[in-house]
Amino acid sequence: MTIEVNDSNFEELVLKSDKPVLVDFWAEWCGPCRMIGPLVEELSDDYSGKAVFAKVDVDSSPGVASKFGIRNIPTILFIKNGEVVDKQVGAVPKSNLEAKLIPLL
Repeated sequence: MTIEVNDSNFEELVLKSDKPVLVDFWAEWCGPCRMIGPLVEELSDDYSGKAVFAKVDVDSSPGVASKFGIRNIPTILFIKNGEVVDKQVGAVPKSNLEAKLIPLL
């Protein structure tokens, strides 16, 4: 299950998480975002309890997107211990995301 995060709860739910976090920055109007969204959902099912999966709508939470320099979407940040440790820009296969996530678990 993915959680929706925004400017007001990002720090609490993502940066203070005791598990690795995959954060999907997306927007409703973004075609590639709609392609990668189901893959993030699948990963959240596959790794339930081992990592946190969050989605940030860049239109409704521009503060978080700006803080992390998100200029293109979809962008996925991999965060561990409150630090960005990896990043993926653009739509990619599930295996690419999994390859970046597994070393963080």
